[in-house]
Amino acid sequence: MVGLYIFLLGLVLPQFLMAFAWRSSVSIRGILLPMRRMRALTALCPCVRSQSRPARSEDRGGVTGTVPAAVTTFVAVGTSLLKRLQDHEGDRVETYRELESVLWGDDGCLTSGVVNRLIAEALSDMRAAQGVTGDVKMAASDVLVALARSHFHFVMSELQSHLKAMRKVPDEIVLLTLGKMARRYALRCIPFVGMTLLALRTVLTQVGSGEVLHAVCSVLEQWSKGVHTYLCSWEQCPFPRKGVAQFCEAIYPVFRYVVANWLDCKEEEDKQAVLGAVAAMLGVLLHEEQHRDHTWEQLLWLLQQYKEVRDTSRVTKSLSYVLEILVGVQTPIPQSTALAISTAVHRQLSDVTEEPGLAQKAVLSRCIMLQARMRPEETGMFLHSQLSGESEASRVAALGLLGVLAHSDGPAARGKLPQVVEAMCSLCSDPSAQVRRAVLEFSRELLSSGSQSCWPWDVVGHIFSEFSRTSGRLVAGGLFAWENPEDKAIRALCMDILGSLDVTLRGMTKLLWPRLLQYVVPAQYSGMLIPLSRCLRALVERRERAGCEEEEEEPDAMDSQEQARLPAPQALLARLLVVAAAPYPSRERAVAALQLLQALHGRIHRGLGVAWATEIPLLLQYLEGRTESSLASAEWERRVLKFLRASLEPVEDEAWTVGLSQELSQRLGSSAAGSWEKLFLYKALGTVLAACQDLRHVQGQVLRFLRDTNPVELSEAKGMISVVSHAAESHFHLVLGTVTMFSATFTRNWSYQASTGWKVQRRQKMERTQTIRAALMRTYGGIALHAPKEQLLTCVDKDIMGNILRLSRDKQRVGAQGAPPKEGFVLNVQMQALRGFPLPMLLFHLSALQRVQGVLCSLWPQDLQLKLALVQSIAEVSCAIQAVGDCGSFELSLKQEATRTLLAWIKREPWDSLVYGVFQALEELSKLRPPLSGKENRNLLAVCCQSVLSHPSEERMKKGRKSVRAAVNMELLHRRGMEDLGHLIETLLEAEATSACFDDVVHVLKGWLTSAKEWERERALQVFTHVLGACKERCELMRGCPYKHFGSLVGLLGSLTSDCLATCRQRAWVCLGYLLQMQAKRMKVPQTDEIWCLCEELNSPHTETSAETCTEITKAVCRCIPAAQAVDFLTAVLGSLLHVMPPCARAVWKWVFVFLVECRKEIVQEVPKILDTLYSYMQQSTHRPFLLHAVFLLTRFHQEPVISSLLQKSLFMDSDTVELWRSLGRSILGIRILRCLAEKLNRAGNDRPGTGSSTCERHDRQTALETLTITCAISEVVLALRSTEELRQLLPHLLPSLLRWASEMLGEERLLLLMSSWGELFLECQMHVEKPCRVFLSALELVLGKCMAQKWMQLLVNWAVWARLEDPLAHPEGVCLLSR
Repeated sequence: MVGLYIFLLGLVLPQFLMAFAWRSSVSIRGILLPMRRMRALTALCPCVRSQSRPARSEDRGGVTGTVPAAVTTFVAVGTSLLKRLQDHEGDRVETYRELESVLWGDDGCLTSGVVNRLIAEALSDMRAAQGVTGDVKMAASDVLVALARSHFHFVMSELQSHLKAMRKVPDEIVLLTLGKMARRYALRCIPFVGMTLLALRTVLTQVGSGEVLHAVCSVLEQWSKGVHTYLCSWEQCPFPRKGVAQFCEAIYPVFRYVVANWLDCKEEEDKQAVLGAVAAMLGVLLHEEQHRDHTWEQLLWLLQQYKEVRDTSRVTKSLSYVLEILVGVQTPIPQSTALAISTAVHRQLSDVTEEPGLAQKAVLSRCIMLQARMRPEETGMFLHSQLSGESEASRVAALGLLGVLAHSDGPAARGKLPQVVEAMCSLCSDPSAQVRRAVLEFSRELLSSGSQSCWPWDVVGHIFSEFSRTSGRLVAGGLFAWENPEDKAIRALCMDILGSLDVTLRGMTKLLWPRLLQYVVPAQYSGMLIPLSRCLRALVERRERAGCEEEEEEPDAMDSQEQARLPAPQALLARLLVVAAAPYPSRERAVAALQLLQALHGRIHRGLGVAWATEIPLLLQYLEGRTESSLASAEWERRVLKFLRASLEPVEDEAWTVGLSQELSQRLGSSAAGSWEKLFLYKALGTVLAACQDLRHVQGQVLRFLRDTNPVELSEAKGMISVVSHAAESHFHLVLGTVTMFSATFTRNWSYQASTGWKVQRRQKMERTQTIRAALMRTYGGIALHAPKEQLLTCVDKDIMGNILRLSRDKQRVGAQGAPPKEGFVLNVQMQALRGFPLPMLLFHLSALQRVQGVLCSLWPQDLQLKLALVQSIAEVSCAIQAVGDCGSFELSLKQEATRTLLAWIKREPWDSLVYGVFQALEELSKLRPPLSGKENRNLLAVCCQSVLSHPSEERMKKGRKSVRAAVNMELLHRRGMEDLGHLIETLLEAEATSACFDDVVHVLKGWLTSAKEWERERALQVFTHVLGACKERCELMRGCPYKHFGSLVGLLGSLTSDCLATCRQRAWVCLGYLLQMQAKRMKVPQTDEIWCLCEELNSPHTETSAETCTEITKAVCRCIPAAQAVDFLTAVLGSLLHVMPPCARAVWKWVFVFLVECRKEIVQEVPKILDTLYSYMQQSTHRPFLLHAVFLLTRFHQEPVISSLLQKSLFMDSDTVELWRSLGRSILGIRILRCLAEKLNRAGNDRPGTGSSTCERHDRQTALETLTITCAISEVVLALRSTEELRQLLPHLLPSLLRWASEMLGEERLLLLMSSWGELFLECQMHVEKPCRVFLSALELVLGKCMAQKWMQLLVNWAVWARLEDPLAHPEGVCLLSR
């Protein structure tokens, strides 16, 4: 209990003593004693609070403790850090920071001894004159402030004692610490205000300038603000309340001194410090009425500082602080002072030389807001007057401040806003973008003020007008208009303002509904649809929640004039459909349009709610997650039109549907020609006519468009086609009959119209006639595409395709009517003609024709339109028939005629005027029945390939064009034609599905693949690659058997892998990969997938061609060639050498070499044919070395067949055969071949039948020819042989055979017969020798000459051995001499 009393005494007594010291007016010396006692008693408090509780008897044996563990840890950490400071260990700044963190982060208390030591250590560092850095002093100051959180009186007592100790200016750091104490513990510092200010008064005269002045001003500022805080919240203080007069009595002398002595300081930092101190002291003095009159002068001085100081943010904050206090004490400002404040604030905001930052702008606006609460009339009048100022910045600043006043809660200030809005209207047309932006910002503030009167919401119209104004300048500038960044920012601001409207306030439905709904339909406000949709949907929800009862009554609700401005239901539907169908500029805009449609379904038509509840979510789901690149515009447009059709089905009101069609027709007249919006409106109108049940109205509209459309304008003609074709979806027979009737009437009149009038008039009439015919042909095609499937087949042959072909026939050439027009006229009309066609045709034709003069000058533009129309209409009719699905036995009887028409036109067209799309028409037409015959298919392929593949090279086109770009565009168009050719061939193969059709394709393309022109080979390879890629999966073409032309194709493509063009080489490898895959489906081909991957790598432009990879692919492909097709392969390879450049010949021959090596086992039966093929190409002298090497490889693996084939040549030992024997003799196979020939010579004549028969005679002749051929071959081989050692080993086999046949020839008993037989053989073999036995003896002499030294050969000559051997009588003697 004693401890508790002591504890309470420690808490209460210090407060009592401080209050007593404050109230007494004794001197400083009389205060010191109570303060010392106060410190002593306060120092006991922590000790008392931390005393241990004595252990009770019942606690014995248990765990005892005095304080929680967290407190013990706090004390230990604090003591440890203090010890580190006392021992000067480590970084003192870091130690102080750690200690500060501990003091702020824990609620424990240190013991009094630790507190005293810590205060002493910190003050020692703070007051040290030398050896202590400023960072250490500041850290020590921060520790004292943190320590004051739990030991405030300890710290404050020490600071006060240092403040008054020496009666001189205290240390700067002590003053700064006092300022921090007042800022941190404002209410706890109140008892010390009097003594602190009293102490400062005694040293003010000693303060000069610099850091000390700043510190003193900081103390005055913070302590004065602390007093103001106390005056506003004195209830939170535990000590008795103090009056305002007491504080003013203490502050006023200091204030007078500062005003008298420090206001004229020169330094910027001194001015800033004094400014803050004066403003803070003014805030206290304003609470006392007797001091207010003296403060207005200082307030004007404060405004004057805007001109004196460079950084005016401190002035602005001080001014705001003073005005806040003035509003709090409800003291009116003098009128002159209020005007000065308004002028100063406005001048700061309109200063263009040094624009204030956002934070300072906010404070300046706050100043005007505060002043308006005190002087609303004067503030409003001043700002209103500034709206008409000459300076742009002045008007912008005034508008910004007026926007602040819109949120004022004062009724007087808000009452002036209607006049301000009136004045603002004069600034709406201001040429300055900054002013217009400020007007919009003011409108934002006005609309967000929450007013329920109508006049603030009238500014909504200005937002839309400003958006339309900036958007209109961009549209007026055309396609290449440069968008002004300021206009773009203004449009974004308009959308932001509209999007931020708060429609949740009461009465907003009546205020906003008529003002927003009228901006949905005008096209110039489409960019605002997203925020507009959000607001209107929110209003609709509020209306639905309110039901039939109105939320509240408004005296100025929507009148009849506003009601009349609201758009019609059909106009809303038409406009929102157009916006929804164009999602590519902004997908969010399309979503907003659909959501607004769903919200307005009740206003548009009551029968649409059920259908739209299902259809619109589906459209929104389709748009979700799609971007501009992933959203197909054509598909989305089709879905929107389908949605329109589904929406009109439940509507049974014919008048409403007719009204919708009339609304769409009216909007067509106001839409820009050729724009996307107008084209969509045409389609939407056709869809509405299809849903309309008033047949007379439908027929009348169709006739009106047929009759009134200007066919020269292709956009209008395309629109007419859209209306008519979409209307045919539900009124097929009605629309088709109407168009046929119009076409028949037109056809009867065109011949007469074209033959009357002057020459120019006739030409003009003919031009119009041609454009109408083209439009009608495309109309028939559009009708076929949109016709009901169950009704199309009955009318398509005669009524549609027949009329198209009839309109395309014209017996009178347009060119015969007069001279061709000028190039410019031709180009312009052609560009107009292309404007109405499908997007792919437009991209390629327009780019080609738009930039080159005279590309199609040989043709009249109307003739071109007719051809384009014919191509498009035939393609559309063919697609429509295919879309029917199962056509049963239906056959298009006019298919052959249509095909012949297109092919005849292709033949007549020059290379630079072939219309894009003709191959697409042929492709679609070929899918229909009846199928074309084989002859017709071959003719079609030949004509199409001729028209595309014979196109000149790009270099030639550049030379012949006036513009390089025109040539490039024409080349681009031609490449697309090649792609279409590939698709056409693919379609023909699908339609026929036989190997015969594939053979026709290969036969046609083979001639182009072997062309001498590299660009033709390149194009043919491109088409062939496409065809093989499409056919590699279709095994039914081959009927499961190996392809009979595989070898020849491999040979042809293999030669192209070494073409001079890199693109040809790459495509040839790809084609080989396709062929390999095709062959793998009919026979076992190992590693097909790996080889295909290698071919794709070689096709990549970023992969360097590797010789090893090429060789690997070559081996794999050659192994797949059937043996029966070996000759075809070699023939194709050798035939390609005619157009191969010499540097590439080696690579071509590599295919032959690899084939002979890899397929050596399989081609045994084909060796004679292969040798004959190689022999037939011996005449090409440039390739003879490669040919000889090929024969060597063949002989290496098939020696016997090759030697036998060579010995059976019809021409005995011609020059080519001699060269072959010699090349084999020079090779490493020479001895083997010689041995084989020797064996053959030994075996010759061994199987001779009996004598005296005709069989024997034939055998003798055959033997004689055989021995003669073998002997000649031996001579050539020995002549070329390089090794004599191995030849010596063969002498026992060669010499007897040669001598045998020489002896037999010279025998006396057969001399006459033999001479007769051998003579005939010599004549047959065209050999000119006097003595037939000389052939054998020459061979013998050549063999001995290779084996014997020259001296021995000379010895034989000296002995006349050769002469004796030739003499029948001396032959035995010669043999004897030779054997010696």
